[in-house]
Amino acid sequence: MTETLERLETVIAQQGLDRAELLDPAVLATRAALPEATVRTLLDGGPPPAEEVNDRVRHRIHTLVRARLAATGRRMSDLAAEIHRLTGVSEMWARQVCDGKKVPNVELLHHLVKFFRVDGAESFFTAPADEALNRALLPTLRRLETDPLQPLMDKYGVKGSDLRMHGSMSRAQLERLLEGVLRSVLPEDAGGAR
Repeated sequence: MTETLERLETVIAQQGLDRAELLDPAVLATRAALPEATVRTLLDGGPPPAEEVNDRVRHRIHTLVRARLAATGRRMSDLAAEIHRLTGVSEMWARQVCDGKKVPNVELLHHLVKFFRVDGAESFFTAPADEALNRALLPTLRRLETDPLQPLMDKYGVKGSDLRMHGSMSRAQLERLLEGVLRSVLPEDAGGAR
């Protein structure tokens, strides 16, 4: 998560964006199904809370349930009945899972991934807080980051490229490689520049 935050901070500074808007703790808390205080702590460089995986699962399900109920205006009994129909567990058990009182088994957790339409499959519920927040930050970073080749291509006047980023090189490694390639193939002008 540290690398993601550093990259976001760089993009925010380079593009003159509003940090408070892009890194809004309330919005990120909703995306990651984390308490807002935890998001604030993580954004400030603090450690993730020490919690057991069962606690994470229960808290995240309960957070998603509260958000769903608030967004739809439905009652908990309606939501529990819907989960009951989807999964076959009793309505009582579904309600206890929704209330954060019981931990679902793997099969029910798999159904809840589909029910809540969360990214990251079961790990959405089980990942530590810093990983959950990182997952919530990555779409914003991907949206804001420019193609790492574009500044280099602009620098050397290259208008287009068919190079795909399917490898496992980091951005810095790819930039160094391409800069070396471009330096080797571009002719030097009278002043020694390429």
